[in-house]
Formats: sequence, C-alpha cells, structure tokens
Amino acid sequence: MLDLHLQEWLDIATRWIHVIVGISWIGTSFYFNWLNNRVRPPAIPETGVAAELWSVHGGGFYRVVKYEVAPARLPDTLHWFKWEAYATWLSGVSLLFVVYYLGPSGIAIDPTKFELTRWTLIAFGLGSLIVGWLIYDGMCRTALTQHPAWFALIGVGLGAGAAFGYSQVMTGRAAYIHTGALIGTLMAANVFRVIIPSQRQMVDAITRGDAPDAEAGSDAARRSLHNNYLTLPVVFIMVSGHFPSTFGDRWNWAILAGIAASGALVRHWFNLRGQGHHNVWILPAAVLMMIALAVTTQPASTEQVVPPQVLSIVQQRCVPCHSAAPTEPGYTEAARGIFLDTEPGVLARRQIIGPLVKSGYMPFANATAMTEEERALVVKWAEGG
Repeated sequence: MLDLHLQEWLDIATRWIHVIVGISWIGTSFYFNWLNNRVRPPAIPETGVAAELWSVHGGGFYRVVKYEVAPARLPDTLHWFKWEAYATWLSGVSLLFVVYYLGPSGIAIDPTKFELTRWTLIAFGLGSLIVGWLIYDGMCRTALTQHPAWFALIGVGLGAGAAFGYSQVMTGRAAYIHTGALIGTLMAANVFRVIIPSQRQMVDAITRGDAPDAEAGSDAARRSLHNNYLTLPVVFIMVSGHFPSTFGDRWNWAILAGIAASGALVRHWFNLRGQGHHNVWILPAAVLMMIALAVTTQPASTEQVVPPQVLSIVQQRCVPCHSAAPTEPGYTEAARGIFLDTEPGVLARRQIIGPLVKSGYMPFANATAMTEEERALVVKWAEGG
C-alpha cells in the first residue's frame, strides 16, 4: 500500500496526464469521423481522389483530400495518429495501479463478495483485459462484421456481461473503472494491432512501388469506427467516480449498460446525421433511456430523520474530514466541500453516503477506523432500511 500523501500526488499527476492525452485521442477520433462523414466528391475530378473538404479555421483556409486508396507517391513527412492512443492507455493502466492496486484495499476489494489479495486483484484485473481483447478481436475476424447490427447487439451484451462480472467481484467503483479499462484496452489495441499495422502495409507497398491492399485499409476503417462508438461510454466511465448513485446501486452493472447504450445511440445519431441521414427517433430514444434510468433508480425512502445510532457513527467516522472545522490531519476545510456535521447535511447527502460507505471507499483508507458493524448500519439506513 502506498503512503497516502504519495498516492494522492501520484493520482493527481497521472490523472492529469490521462485526461490531457485522452482529450487529444478522443478529439482526433471525433475529428476524423466527422471528416469521413463530411467529405464529398471533388468539384473537379482528380485521378485517385475519392473526396475532398474545404474548411476555414483560425484565419486560415484548408483543403483536405481523401484518396480512394492512397496517393501514387508519398510526401516526405507523413503524420501518424497513434501516440495519443498509446499514452491514454498507458496512463490509464498506471491509474489502475495507483488508485486500485496499490491504494487502500477497500477502494477495490469488497470482502463480502471475494476475499482478494492484492496480487489476485491485479491478476484478475489485467487478465480480464487480455481475455476481453481476445474475444473482441476474434469476433472481428468472423463474418459477423458483415452484419453491423448483430455485431453491435452482441457487443453490448458482452459489455454488460463484463460489467456484471466485475460487479460480482469488486466494489462498484472499481467495477466501473475496470469496465472502462476494458473498453479503453479494446480501443488502444485496435490502434496498435490493426489500424497502424494496416496503414504501415499500405505505406510499405507504395514505397516499393506496389499497389496497396485496399482490404487492409477497410479493416482499419472498421476498427476505427468501432472506437468511435466506444468513446462516449468510456468518457462517462472516466467521470463516473463523481456519481456514486450509479456505481453504488445494487443494479450498477445494468445502469452502466444502459448509459453506455444511450451514449452509443447518440454517437450513431451524429454519424448518420454527418452522412446526410436525418433519423428522427434515435436521439429521442437515447434521451428517453436516460430519463428511464433516472426514474427507476430514484431512492424509495422518504425518511426525514437520521437515527441516533447512525448520526453518532457519522459524527465519529465522517465529521473529522467533512465539517467546517476538520480535525483530521491534512484537512483545513471540508473534504470536497461536503459537510456532514449537522443532521440536515447528512440527510442531504444520504444518496451518496450509502454507496461510498458500502464500497469501502469512505472513510478514505478507513482513517477513522469505521467498524464493519458501523458500516453495515450506515448502509442499511442509507438504502432505506
């Protein structure tokens, strides 16, 4: 286990890097997908040119040309888009180690599910990423790719199954992040194992004076499109730690599957719109799906008091960090701006107290020594018991 101060600063630095390179990768993906949807046959036909696009940005005019396969001669400088993907994946895996594998065990390990050691947690987490890639890559090498709707439906089912599997072994927060790590691994491996090698084949063929293999380019384009559909689900997972009402719910895996499907539908609507197909039902369906998730996850309890036993536990175990005058070393103000030193404050945060305490994430590193009996009592109250 890392020193808490060291862990926090490693978390800050690694997460900052992860967000920056993730923005550059996803932004590049969005731009090129938009570009593919917007290019049109050139006004003046050119040999080997499939489409073009004129644009203006930052005071400059740009003309982008897309070739049917490749130009007859390559330029001296050819820009490759790969390091954004590699840096995002490497920083994401580093975060897995900093936060979940080397951080306080309660963040990832839930003893009521599985008594995992750190090494078995690491083996399970990283092993699942490898197995997930092998399954997905195997699907991509079958005739299933010729039936995109079936491929998508099976993919969503497998993704939901992965989220369910993680949720049965780990805490809800760790289950979400590992699902995101799995999706990110598929995306980065697509770049490393398929997209870049296919592009290298084409470049090498042109360099030798041979005709490039168009099928290699088609396979790369297919994997790139898959990555495009996965971007919105993985972005939600990146920020899901701020929403314990999702990962802390007993149906957390189903909520994640619904949100991911909604995000993929939104992406599909944009893709169709870019191609000139104005579908009228996809975007409303995605919105209705999110509304349905919000309604069905609404807590049933309406109790407006905090039982004395629960209030006492919160005062002892939570208030040292979450109060106007914290007593826990290292805190000069309420952690994350959350105040639990009054009964109204506890009631206002009831919906997030339950999932965070249940997952073992709070109290952070169990610095205030909350017992399992106290934890169970707080969770029971927060869940309406």
